[in-house]
Amino acid sequence: MFEILTTDQMYEADRQTIKGGIPGDVLMGNAGRVVFEEIIRHWSPRSVSVLCGPGNNGGDGFVVAKLLRDAGWSVRLGLLGDVAALTGDAALHAARWEGTTERLSPALVVGAELVVDCIFGAGLARAIEGDVADLVTTINASTCNVVAVDVPSGVDGNTGMVLGCGVKADLTVTFCRAKPGHYLLPGRLMCGELVVRDIGIPDQIVTDIAPRCWRNDPVLWRAGIHWPGLDGHKYHRGHLLAFGGNSMTGATRLVARAARRSGVGLLTIVADGSALPVYASDAPGNMTAPISAIDKLVDDCRHNAFVIGPGFGVGDETRALVLKLLHLCRATVLDADALTSFAEDPSTLCFAVQGPTVLTPHEGEFARLFPDIRGDKLCRARAAAKRCGATVLIKGADTVIAAPDGRAAISAVDAPWLATAGSGDVLAGIIGGLLAQGMDMFDAACMGVWLHARSGADIGPGLIAEDIPEHLPGVLRELWLASRTKA
Repeated sequence: MFEILTTDQMYEADRQTIKGGIPGDVLMGNAGRVVFEEIIRHWSPRSVSVLCGPGNNGGDGFVVAKLLRDAGWSVRLGLLGDVAALTGDAALHAARWEGTTERLSPALVVGAELVVDCIFGAGLARAIEGDVADLVTTINASTCNVVAVDVPSGVDGNTGMVLGCGVKADLTVTFCRAKPGHYLLPGRLMCGELVVRDIGIPDQIVTDIAPRCWRNDPVLWRAGIHWPGLDGHKYHRGHLLAFGGNSMTGATRLVARAARRSGVGLLTIVADGSALPVYASDAPGNMTAPISAIDKLVDDCRHNAFVIGPGFGVGDETRALVLKLLHLCRATVLDADALTSFAEDPSTLCFAVQGPTVLTPHEGEFARLFPDIRGDKLCRARAAAKRCGATVLIKGADTVIAAPDGRAAISAVDAPWLATAGSGDVLAGIIGGLLAQGMDMFDAACMGVWLHARSGADIGPGLIAEDIPEHLPGVLRELWLASRTKA
């Protein structure tokens, strides 16, 4: 269940399931039942207010309310609009509700220990305002627990944007597959714990819909990992060139450590001769070479991947070197200064991309490089990837990785500890190391983001960037053992 469906794709999955013989009221009943099951799994009986909207999301709420009342819970139900105005499956399930239906208002929150938010679903198209906005404010200011059905009301299921205002839930229960808005900020912050439950939509229907977005997980890329063979040697694992600056040497040293811990066979730091002693003394396994020897270095095809940008400096010299490297059509990671150096002429960078290339901007760098690309994070990453012919990942708590062909993945590992200096340099090094080992650029970017986030989550409070590479062997070992077990 790693596919992510847009709201339109989810509607199509519903439609195809109904067309295949499962009635819509059965799907709605199944949806209400799994919400009920999650509620009784998380909480003991208490006073509940179920808040229903006028659409199918509200229909789910009628199912939940009935099941809770039948189980002996104290239930109040509020509806936005009149019962007589309900249609279709929602009207059918509303007719099965034997309790009182109240007008939706903030009064329903008073005295409630649990609120079930079934007001609006993922397809909300306009901002919440007026009386419903007052209700949302009351919910968020209360001390009661909140369960959201499908998505918290006010959250756009496709973008994660909050339309006007939104319910902040402790638990969100969605059906069949998650939507982008469950993982993209700020929607992710509104969901609380996310549970995805099956309601009877066949997996084959999801496959036929052919989603192009996934939650970033090893299932996506583990088949593309190049584990070393018993008969292999270091050159089989790649030789990465990491380009270092003269003053901010720490950035490239982090790149080097991360790349080596990711499994690259050899690593050479290329820098001005005056800085080489610093790089050479950092770790005995680092090789160094003067940047004056760049032509000789790149003539050696064994140097099969590059990382440039972290701490390298912004300017014409950086631009020229990046263009030179891209012309070689070898695997390349461009980060930090390598991206900012093209802020005044991004089209030149995009035109120069020929081989497997990964761009790793944070939001500020992305805005400087692609000022005309607007929209949510997923749309922006896809648009930039298509324009440049590169894999583009936009860093953040909800990192998005996008390939030129429209494939995309969203990081779902919560690792706030990664917000520290040097963390991005480590990520560039991990991806560069994986590329040097022969991994596909999209897979390498996805795996790099996952390793980085997983390490950050494992290490937790107190993390500094230097910790991340040292944690990689343990995480990689888990992946390796899992691959052997699977085999």
